[in-house]
Amino acid sequence: MHGYTLRSGAANGADCAFEAGSDRCEIYLPWPGFNGHESERHHLSDEAMRLAEQLHPAWAQLSPAARKLMARNGYQILGADLRSPVDFVVCWTPDGSQTEAERSRLTGGTGQAIALADRWGIPVFNLARPGALEQLGDLVRQLVD
Repeated sequence: MHGYTLRSGAANGADCAFEAGSDRCEIYLPWPGFNGHESERHHLSDEAMRLAEQLHPAWAQLSPAARKLMARNGYQILGADLRSPVDFVVCWTPDGSQTEAERSRLTGGTGQAIALADRWGIPVFNLARPGALEQLGDLVRQLVD
């Protein structure tokens, strides 16, 4: 309604729910056919991999597939060129994390996107937090007015 484009990664849960509710999507996949999704956005650049490595606290312990999952988060936050940041991030994690400092094991893979957004000064609205939806509404109203 306000011209926003959803950037998502086709993960089960919130990603798929947001995608189902949006008619303008950029879906970034870690590999072709991830979670049964089709998208031309499944190529991970060396730059995306380096960015992911810089952000992840335990990169050396990740499998090649997990590294690809983390790298695709860079595109979700910074776009196909890794230089076009989103206006805000909407997510849901069990711990309600909204900053890199709050990231925990409970944040899961979404913590990678949250950390990147935090470093770029992008507001994060974690719907597990009371009041987050209202705060998101306030921001959107400011941005479209």
